[in-house]
Amino acid sequence: MSATLLLMQAATGLADSLATANPVLTPVAAPEMDMLDMAMKGGWIMIVLAVLLVACFYILFERNFIIRKAGQEDPMFMARIKDYIHSGEIQAALAYCRAFNTPSARMIEKGISRMGRPMNDVQTAIENVGNIEVAKLEKGLAVMATISGGAPMLGFLGTVTGMVRSFYEMANAGSGNIDITLLSGGIYEAMITTVGGLIVGIIAMFAYNYLVMLVDRVVNKMERRTMEFMDLLNEPQPKEADAASLITNH
Repeated sequence: MSATLLLMQAATGLADSLATANPVLTPVAAPEMDMLDMAMKGGWIMIVLAVLLVACFYILFERNFIIRKAGQEDPMFMARIKDYIHSGEIQAALAYCRAFNTPSARMIEKGISRMGRPMNDVQTAIENVGNIEVAKLEKGLAVMATISGGAPMLGFLGTVTGMVRSFYEMANAGSGNIDITLLSGGIYEAMITTVGGLIVGIIAMFAYNYLVMLVDRVVNKMERRTMEFMDLLNEPQPKEADAASLITNH
């Protein structure tokens, strides 16, 4: 019995000594990445990228509202214009066009105001108005395209300047004081600008293509209305059609 107790005491002492010699290592939690803090470390280029991002969203929402509003029109618009013209109510047709604040309505209004002139003059006048309206719709899209291409380049510029600064600091530290954390810290801070530039550039690229798609839809509607109006002008008037049918019958 005494021998058993001695063995148990010896085992307990051995376990205590091992625990003392090899303490349990508690895992050290890695610091979490604070995106705002990282963005602030990117320097002045991150401020420029933030301004470009705000401008991108402003153009996106403003143009989206304007272009979608320009694409809304009455499906019976051309039918009523046709009735006004056939009945000789030119002033009523002009007033009806002015009631709609759309590019198509302004094009048709210009065409109606040129009625009685050669067809080429009428078509040229309509096309000139159409070009002006398309330019209005595309306002700001060039800025959006510039942001989509320029933001990544600014990010790369920030990365290059950050790398240059990191190696410059290492060179000044001397061969005996080089620390890997000095280099790695400078590199990750420099790469932040690349990430920011790519994010802004990708958002601007998708926004630009989306707005171009909306403009193309409105332009297609304008072209259809122009063709319908020119066909309307080329149609024989009701009196002329009746006279032609009488001549044919005789």
